[in-house]
Amino acid sequence: MAFALEMERGAGFLLVPVFLSIGVVFYFSMSHEPRWTMLLGLTGAFAVLTWAVRRHHKIHLCCLALLFCVSGVTLSKFQTWRLDTRVIGSDITVRLTGRVVEIEDMASGRKRLTIDVVSTERPKLRYQPERVRISARNLPQDIAAGSDVTGLVRLLPPSGPIRPDSYDTSFSNYFGGIGASGFFLSGPKLSEQTVAPLASSVSAAIERGRQAVAGRIRHSIGGPEGEIAAALIVGVRAGIPEEINEAMRKTGIYHIISISGLHMALVAGTVMGLMRGLFAAFPDFSSRHPVRKYAALTALFAIFAYLLISGMVVAAVRSFIMLAVMLVAVLFDRSALTMRNLAISAIIVILVTPHEVVGPSFQMSFAATAALVGAYAAWSDYKARRPVARFYRKSGLVRSLTRALVTMMVGLAATSVVAGVATTLYAAWHFQRIAPLSLLANLAVMPVVSIIVMPFAVFASLAMPFGLDGPLLQIMGKGLTAVIFLSERIADMSPVDAIGLIPPEAVLLATIALVIATMTTTWLRLVALPFAIGSLLTLGSARTPDILISEDARLITVAIEGGQVAVNRPRPNAFTMDNWSRAMDAETVLPPTRAKQPDEGIFLQDFIASARQESKAAGFVCSGKTCALRSPSGLLVVQAPDAGTAAKACAHATVIVIEDAVMRNPCRKSQAIVVTRRELAKKGSAEVYLEKIDTASGVPAGNSSPIIGEPQVRFAIEGDYRPWHTQRRYSREARGLPPYERKVAGVPAETPVLSAPDKIE
Repeated sequence: MAFALEMERGAGFLLVPVFLSIGVVFYFSMSHEPRWTMLLGLTGAFAVLTWAVRRHHKIHLCCLALLFCVSGVTLSKFQTWRLDTRVIGSDITVRLTGRVVEIEDMASGRKRLTIDVVSTERPKLRYQPERVRISARNLPQDIAAGSDVTGLVRLLPPSGPIRPDSYDTSFSNYFGGIGASGFFLSGPKLSEQTVAPLASSVSAAIERGRQAVAGRIRHSIGGPEGEIAAALIVGVRAGIPEEINEAMRKTGIYHIISISGLHMALVAGTVMGLMRGLFAAFPDFSSRHPVRKYAALTALFAIFAYLLISGMVVAAVRSFIMLAVMLVAVLFDRSALTMRNLAISAIIVILVTPHEVVGPSFQMSFAATAALVGAYAAWSDYKARRPVARFYRKSGLVRSLTRALVTMMVGLAATSVVAGVATTLYAAWHFQRIAPLSLLANLAVMPVVSIIVMPFAVFASLAMPFGLDGPLLQIMGKGLTAVIFLSERIADMSPVDAIGLIPPEAVLLATIALVIATMTTTWLRLVALPFAIGSLLTLGSARTPDILISEDARLITVAIEGGQVAVNRPRPNAFTMDNWSRAMDAETVLPPTRAKQPDEGIFLQDFIASARQESKAAGFVCSGKTCALRSPSGLLVVQAPDAGTAAKACAHATVIVIEDAVMRNPCRKSQAIVVTRRELAKKGSAEVYLEKIDTASGVPAGNSSPIIGEPQVRFAIEGDYRPWHTQRRYSREARGLPPYERKVAGVPAETPVLSAPDKIE
C-alpha cells in the first residue's frame, strides 16, 4: 500500500533521472567502448518489451527502469560521438594561428588564452586540434577576445589520472573540447583578421564585455577582494591567490567562489525582492495584475543575463536550468521548490551533458538540493500534522530584529547541516578531504554573503551602465574582506582535513539511502536506514596503496610507518603530491637525500650491500638519476634511468621503476616488479599494493609485518582505450622511442641540444 501510494504521488517520475544516471555511470566505467549496433538494438528491444507488457504493472515498471538505464548508456555514447574532440598524442613545437576565445589572468601573473585553431605550420599538423589552451608571459594590449593571433607554441597532450580512480585531465579536456595545452615560445602577436562566424562574433563580444567588467571591478575594489568579486559577478576566478582558495576549501566555503545554485538563487531572490517592492509602491496596479509572475519572469531574465556574463561554465548552466524550471513553475501557478522540478532539471542536464553525472559538481549539487527539498517537505508535513495555536502580539523593533536574526541563523545552521551531510561523502570520495569546521564557517560567512556581498553585487551590476557602481562595489569589497578574514581564521583553527581513500561501495550505499530518503513520503523512508548504516560500516574498507608512480616515471611516493610518505624528488609537483598525500592519509612528506658516491652504479651496489646488514633510514637516497629506498619493513624501491642500472638491483629490489621508455624489463628471471616508462605512457600512473606476510602463520597480516609478499600493480587505464584516451598510443614513449632532439646545423652529435621548454625556464 505504501509503495502504491508513493507511485500515485509521482515517485516513479522522480526515479527517471536516477535510472538515467545509472546508465551514464555504467557507460563511463566500462573498460571498452560499446558498439552502436548493440546499444541501439538493446534500446529498441527494451522499448518494444516495455510496450508489450504495459498491462502487467510491476513487470512494466521493471522494463521501464531497464529502458532508462540503457537510454543513459546511449545518451553518453551519443555525446562522446558527437564531440569527437581531436587531441594530440605527443609534445610538439609548431607555429599556430587561431582566434582568441577567452583570456584569463592567472594569479602567477601569466595570461591563459583559449584559442580556436585556424591553421598550423612548420610542421602542418594533419591531426589538428580544434581548440587549445595556451599560457603566455605577456600579452599585447590590442589582443582581446575575437582577435586572430599567431605565435610559436609548445603543445602538450593532456595527462591522464595522477593516480588510478582520480581526476582525469584527458576526460575533462575531451568533453571540454580542448585538444591540447601548452605555452607560447614567441608571441602571441596579432595576425591578419579573418571573417568569423556569427556565433563566434557574438561569443567574442560577450567575452570582451566580461573582461571589461572584470577589469572595472578589479580597479574599483583591488587586491584579492577584487579578484573574488570578479569571480562572483563575471565568473573570472583564475586570479584568486591560491592561499585564499585553500583556506576556503579547508573551511568548506569554496562553493561561494564558483558560480552555482547559491549565486543564481541569491540573484533571483534579490531581483524578485526589488520587483515586489517596486510593485508594492503601486497598489492599484498590483491588485489587478499577477505581479508575482512578473517578478518571477524578471528574475528569469536576470539569471539568464547572469549566465551569459558568467561565461556559461557547466556549473552555472546546470544551476540556471534548475532555477529556471522553478521560476517557470511560478509562472504556471505551481509550487517552485518540489522534487518534481528538481527531477525535471536533472533530466535536462543529463540529456544535454551526460558526462557531468560522474563529476563531483553534479553529484554534490543535486545531492544537496535533493536533501534540502526533502528536508523542507518533511518539516512542512510535520508542522501540518501538529498544528500549534499562535498568539500574535505587537513586538518592539529590537525584539523583531532579534527574532529575525535568530530565525536566519537557525535556518542557515539547518541548511548547512542538511547540505553538509548530503555532500560530505561525495567530497571525501573525490577529493579525499573534509571540512571539519564547515558548519562554523558557513554560519560565520553566509550571513555576510547573503546580506552584503551578493545583493550589492546585483546593485552594482544594475548601476554599472550609469557609472554609479563605485560605492556599491566598495561595500561589496568590505564584505569580501570580512569573508577572507573569517575563512583564514577558521582555517587556522581547523584540524587536518585529509581522510584517505573512500571505497566506492560506501558512496553507492549512501546514494541509495539519499534517493530513498528524499523521494519517498511514507514510512518507506525508513528503508534508507540500513543503506546509510551499511555506508558507514564500509568507510574503512578502502585499501591504501603502498607506492604511487607518476605516468612519466619521474615521481615515486612510498608509504612509511607513522603517517609519513617518502618522495624521490626534492621539489615534486605540488598538485600531485597534495593529492597523493591525502590519498595515502599522510601528514609528513620526507624529501630525498643526496649520496656522496657520484657514480650511480656503484652507489646502487653500495646501497644494496649496506641495506642487507641494517635497514636504511626512511626516505629515498639519490645519486644522479638513480634513487633507492629501503624501509624498516624490508621494502626496497629503486628508480633507475636505464636498464643497465636497474639490472644491478634485480635480485634484491621489490619494485623497480625505469625512467627510459626505450628499455625493456631486464629482470625477467627475478621476482622484482619492474615498471617501465613505456608501460606508464600506455597505461597511465600506477599504484602498487604490497601484501604483508606474518612470519609465524604465513598469512596476510597488518602493516607492521616485516616480510613482503608478491606486489600487485594497478594502472590508471586498464582495458581498451576509451575515446578520451586514444591519443596515448601515439606518444613517443608509448611507441618505445627516445625523446625527440632537434638537429641543429653545426652542433656535434654528442653535444646536447636544449629543448624549447629548457630554454624558457
